[in-house]
Amino acid sequence: MQFLGIEFAPLSLPFERRLQTLSVLFYVFLFLQGLSLIGFSLFIYLLFTNYYWISLIYGLWYYLDNDTPYKGGRKFPWSRTWSLWKYFRDYFPIKLVKTADLDPNKNYIFGISPHGVMCFSSLINFATDATNFPDLFPGLEPHLITLNGQFFSPLMREFFMLCGSCACEEQSLKYILFNKGQCKQKGQVCALLVGGARESNEAYPGTYRLVLKRRKGFIRIALETGASLVPVLTFGENDAYKTVVVKDGSFIQKVQAFAKRYLNIGLPIITGRGIFNYNFGIMPYRVPMVTIVGKPIEVEKTENPTEDQINELQKKYIDDLVNLFETNKDKYLTNKNTNIEIL
Repeated sequence: MQFLGIEFAPLSLPFERRLQTLSVLFYVFLFLQGLSLIGFSLFIYLLFTNYYWISLIYGLWYYLDNDTPYKGGRKFPWSRTWSLWKYFRDYFPIKLVKTADLDPNKNYIFGISPHGVMCFSSLINFATDATNFPDLFPGLEPHLITLNGQFFSPLMREFFMLCGSCACEEQSLKYILFNKGQCKQKGQVCALLVGGARESNEAYPGTYRLVLKRRKGFIRIALETGASLVPVLTFGENDAYKTVVVKDGSFIQKVQAFAKRYLNIGLPIITGRGIFNYNFGIMPYRVPMVTIVGKPIEVEKTENPTEDQINELQKKYIDDLVNLFETNKDKYLTNKNTNIEIL
C-alpha cells in the first residue's frame, strides 16, 4: 500500500508479525530510556499523593539493593523464557551459532562485536534463552554486561536485573569471575560489548568498523582472573538502521564526542522504518542477524600482568576475531568483498 510516496504495511499481515513488531518496539522504547522516564516520573508523582509510602519503601529498597548490579546481579530464569523474546528473535530473525564446545568448569569473557546501534542481538542471545543458549552451551550462566546508567533509575534497573544483567565495572566482572558471593560455581560468562558507545557511532550498514585497539581493560581482567577469552561476532547488527556518515571535524561529530565523553552514550544519526510504514521511523529493519561464538583463548591467571602480556593477549584476541570474520563472511554476507577494520 502506497500513499504520497509512503509505503504502508498491509492490513492483512499475520497477527504473529504484529506481535514481533510490538516486542521490538518495547525494547526500542526501553533503549531510548522510556522506562526510565516513567520510573522517575512515577516515583516523584507518588511522593505527592496518599501513596507516598510506596516511593519511600522503594527508595529504601533502592538504597539497600544498590550494590546488586555490581555483585553478580539478580537472575530470575523464568524471565529469560518469555514469549516476548521469541517474537523479538523472529522479527529479524536472530540466530546464535557455536564453533566450539565450552567447558562448564571454566569461566569466560565473551568479547562481542560490533556494538551496533541498539545491541539487538546481544540482548536476545545473552540476556534471554530465545536463541537456545542453554542448549548450545550447557552448564554456562551468561551475564550481559551493560552500562551502569541502566541501573540508576526505578523500573529500568529491575528489568535489566530480571534477565541477569550486570553493571559494566571492573568490580562487577571480577565479582562474577572470581566466584565470590552469589557466584560460587564455575561456568560464569561475562558477555561484554567491547566497542561500547564509540562503536555505536561507527555502525554504518555493510561495514565492520570495530573499536578495539585501545580496549585493554577486559584483557587485563581476563589475565587477572584466568577467565578464557571468547571472540564473538555478529553479522547483520550494523544493518538494522541506515546511519548517516558523519564527517571528521563536523559539528555533529563534536556533539557525539561530547556525549561519549561526558554521558558515555553514542549518538549515531539514524533512520529506520515505522510501526505501520516502511519508509521512516525508529523501528529497525527486518534484517537477519547471525552471532558466531568463536573458539576460546585459554588464559593463564596472572595477578599482576605486565603491559607486554596484555598487548600479546589483545593481539591474539583481535587476530582470532578477524579470522572468525574472514572464515564466516562468505556464508553470511552478500557482499563477499566486505572487510573488517580495527580502530
